[in-house]
Amino acid sequence: MVSPRRRRPTQVDIARRAGVSQATVSLVISGGPASDQVATSTREAVLAAAEELGYSANAAARSLKGGRNHLLGLYTFEPVFPVDQRDFYFPFLLGVEEETAEQGYDLLLFSSAGSGGERRVYARGANRLKVADGCVLLGRHLHRDDLAHLVQEDFPFVFIGRREVPGAELSYVAVDYTSATQEMVSKLVGLGHRTILHLQVTNGGEPTRDREAGYRQGLAAAGIPVDESLIRSLGDADDISPELVRAWIDAGISAVLVEPTEDDAAVAAVEHAAEQAGLRIPDDLSVVILGDPPLSHAPDRDWTRFTLPRTHMGRQAVRVLLDLLDDQTGEPRQLFVTAGQVPGETVAPPRADERGGGVRK
Repeated sequence: MVSPRRRRPTQVDIARRAGVSQATVSLVISGGPASDQVATSTREAVLAAAEELGYSANAAARSLKGGRNHLLGLYTFEPVFPVDQRDFYFPFLLGVEEETAEQGYDLLLFSSAGSGGERRVYARGANRLKVADGCVLLGRHLHRDDLAHLVQEDFPFVFIGRREVPGAELSYVAVDYTSATQEMVSKLVGLGHRTILHLQVTNGGEPTRDREAGYRQGLAAAGIPVDESLIRSLGDADDISPELVRAWIDAGISAVLVEPTEDDAAVAAVEHAAEQAGLRIPDDLSVVILGDPPLSHAPDRDWTRFTLPRTHMGRQAVRVLLDLLDDQTGEPRQLFVTAGQVPGETVAPPRADERGGGVRK
């Protein structure tokens, strides 16, 4: 026997539970500027009642009722002002803006920073993004509980970059870091490199893990066992010293993969330390950037790297978001885009005494 389907709680149910009017519930749930008129104690009672009843604002239902207002949101977990064409996030913003306009929507930028610079989607328990039909999110320093709450509310959003939240499936547009890194490892192996250092940032997020997976797959495909000591975390770019780079060479390392953040500070530190140690790139050490950060610290080389199609990703995020709005099932979309490979001039075959992975004398 099939159990009867449980009725979705409504704002009327919340109003009854909290002992307030439905109009008050609507103000609180909307999260718009007018919600500030509601007393804090009343707002908290409404939100508590909504959570107890398992209420979620169904965006698809609002759309069916003609509630779409043709506003798309863009929320950043990073400071993005001022932006210029060299900024890491600028191409994403440009792509989102261009595609939103072409689709006939207006764009609303959310960029809130609280005390201490903390950026949160929820202010006083309310989702401020609800003034938009849906939202594109981006940034490295995010709050995953905010994303989990958005999923619980059925609020349509797309993240630029692969992000995971326990117990929830998110929609995102992401670079295929795994394949791009594997291709770089294969390139190095094809040139004769056998001892390849993978230098990581320390946040351990999804892009870091995807690059590491590509590193491991590239070595496995070449039949080279993974030496765990060659996967090293970078606490600070200042930790890269001439002595450290010289130690790499003495240990037989002939190539290094550098994972960037939003800038090229890490690879610039490798370049400077190598020069101070009397080493030449790529004659003594091949260097690959696992991405394409703005080159502000080390702009004078054509670095071997792969590029992120950031403007394209911004456009694709808008398209995926609109697809979510048009589909009443709420099924998440996860789109991977291919990185472009830039041969550059910072990779060369290893010196003859390094090809076997031995220690240079």
